[in-house]
Amino acid sequence: MSKQALIVIDIQNDYFENGAFPLVNPVEASINASKVLEYFRANNLPIAHIQHVNPSDAPFMSVGTNGVEIHENVKPLKDEKVFQKSYPNSFRETDLLDYLKENEVTEVVITGMMTHMCVDATTRAAFDFEYKCTVIGDACASRDLEINGKIVKAEDVHHAFLSALSFIYADVKCTEEFLKN
Repeated sequence: MSKQALIVIDIQNDYFENGAFPLVNPVEASINASKVLEYFRANNLPIAHIQHVNPSDAPFMSVGTNGVEIHENVKPLKDEKVFQKSYPNSFRETDLLDYLKENEVTEVVITGMMTHMCVDATTRAAFDFEYKCTVIGDACASRDLEINGKIVKAEDVHHAFLSALSFIYADVKCTEEFLKN
């Protein structure tokens, strides 16, 4: 029998307007993530909040700042697990894998920020740990990137990474589609 857990990755204040590293459409993504979060709470399923924490001299997500705090739209409840990390992969140097094993999880549902970085790295790692993965695409956000003087728009970055994940690593669904199941 399968058992799902939700992983909410780095939905933190610095990614929102007036934050140190704003993304494109973070509010919409966080609202969709909160709908998925409410589903997991209502069904008493495991939830793992991931919080990226950088040293105090880092340009964003710096320890001790408001920007590092998890956004109010997905604020963890007192009894929900929060894992702090320093790398894009939410499993690296955290107890996330142990938590999933302890809760006999076989499937993970992933939401969060940034699609092209921590969502991607965590999904690929979860797949490698043999979890069935679902990424809620409209509950994730990205930003414009630059390579060789060319700007790649956030929407293109977001969809490119989701399409790559959907090839082998994960089912990619929208919030509404996921909540219908």
